[in-house]
Amino acid sequence: MKRFLSSGIGLKLPGIEPTAGAVGFMLAVLRALRSRSSRRTVTFGISAIIAFACATFAQTLTGTVTNSTTKKPASGDDVVLIKLGQGMEEASRTKADSNGSFTFKLDDNGPHLVRAIHQGVTYHKMAPPGTTSADVEVFDVSKKLAGIGVTADVMRFQAQGNELQGIRLFAVDNHSDPPRTQMNDQNFEFYLPDGAEVDQSMAMTAGGQPINSAPVPQKEKNRYAYIFPLRPGETQFQVSFHMPYNGQLSVDPKALYAAQHFVVMLPKSMRFSAGAGTSFQSMKDPRQSDAVVQVASNTRVGQSLAFTISGTGLLADESEANAGQAAGGQAAGRDSRPGGGLGPPIDAPDPLEKYRWYILGGFAVVLAAGAVYIAKRPRMASVSDFVDSEPIEMPATKAASSRSGLLLEALKEEIFQLEVDHKQGRISQQEYEKSKAALDQTLERALKRRSSISAR
Repeated sequence: MKRFLSSGIGLKLPGIEPTAGAVGFMLAVLRALRSRSSRRTVTFGISAIIAFACATFAQTLTGTVTNSTTKKPASGDDVVLIKLGQGMEEASRTKADSNGSFTFKLDDNGPHLVRAIHQGVTYHKMAPPGTTSADVEVFDVSKKLAGIGVTADVMRFQAQGNELQGIRLFAVDNHSDPPRTQMNDQNFEFYLPDGAEVDQSMAMTAGGQPINSAPVPQKEKNRYAYIFPLRPGETQFQVSFHMPYNGQLSVDPKALYAAQHFVVMLPKSMRFSAGAGTSFQSMKDPRQSDAVVQVASNTRVGQSLAFTISGTGLLADESEANAGQAAGGQAAGRDSRPGGGLGPPIDAPDPLEKYRWYILGGFAVVLAAGAVYIAKRPRMASVSDFVDSEPIEMPATKAASSRSGLLLEALKEEIFQLEVDHKQGRISQQEYEKSKAALDQTLERALKRRSSISAR
C-alpha cells in the first residue's frame, strides 16, 4: 500500500494536491469529484479510486524452497502456483532464485497450492486463504536407498458367495541419512494372490494426502510395482482387489522386504491355517470381536509367510458403517472403500494396541469426495492428535481448524487427479461430471467452515 501511495503522489489530477496518507488521498479525490470540474477530471478521479482499491486488495505470496538433503537453498527449482477452485488451475510459474526464494502475485483470496519440483519429484505446500508465505522442503533423489523399511504389511480378507475381497496395506519408512527420496521404475514391489483384479489403489506420502496411484504389473505373474516416490518419513500404499473364490484359498505373500509386522485379518466365521515353517501368533481384539487376527513380527526377506483361508464371512465394523453414512450412505454392491472407516480411539489398553491402526486398514472416507487419510502412529488419544501432531489438550477451535486443513489438503490431490484422469481419458464424461460436482460441493463446504472457524 505504501509503495502504491508513494507512486501515486506524483499523480497529477486537476484540483488534487499530493498527500502522504491514504485517507488524505481518497478525500482529495472525492473533493475533486464534488467540485465544478470537467468530465475528464471526474473520469480520472474514478479511475484513481478503482486503481487504489485494486492495489489495496492485491496480495503477494512469498516463500523459499530448501533442499533438506544439503541444507542449502534449492536455487533453480521450478515453483508452480496452483489455484484451487473449480478444479486445479496453474496460475503462475517461476524459479527459485539463488536464495531459494520465490514470489507470486495472487489475483484472488481463494486457496492455493505451491508445488516445487526437484530432480523430477514434486513437493507441496498448501496456502489457505489469507496466507502470505509458504515454504517448501525438497530432497535429493536416489534410485536406491539403504534406509527403506516396512513398518507394517497388512492383508484383510472377507468372502461372500463365490467372490473374495481383499486389501493389502503397506506402511513404508524412509529413514535415510542424510534424508533423500527414493525413486525408480520399480520403487516398491509386492505380490497379490493369483487371479486378483485390482479395484482401487492409493498412496500417501509423509505429512501429505492420499492420491490414486495404480500399481504397474511386472513381468513376473502376480507381481506389481508402485512408481511412486518414497520421500523421507512414512509412505503408505493400499490396494483393494477382488477375485473368484471356491471356499478356500492358499496365499503366499512372498516377502520382498523385511517387516516389523505382517498381519492377516479376516472375519471370525472364516478359518486361518498357517503354512509350514511360519511363525504366526493369534491375537484377540476386544473391539473387533468378529475378527481373526494373525501376526508375524520381525519378518525377513524371503521368509515363508504362506497361509490358507477358508469359509465365508464379512467384517462388520461399526466405524466403517459410520464412515459410509458420512460419505452419503451408499452401500450397494461391493464395498470398494479402501479399508473402510476408522473411528475415534479410546484410551483403554489392549493386546493389539501397537498393531491396531495398521490392522484396521488405516484409510477412511472423508465426506462425499472420497478423500482419505491414514493413521500414522500406533497409539492415539484423539483424532486431532494424529491430524497434525498437535498436543492432545488443544483448544476446540484449533482442533476444528486442523481437521478443516486436513480436508483441504486431501481435496487438492483428489481434484488434481480427477483432472488428470479426465484429460487422459481414463474416466467417462459422466463419471467426471459426477465426481467433480461432489468435489466442488465438498470444497465449498470446507472453505465456508474454515472461514467460520477463522472468524471465531
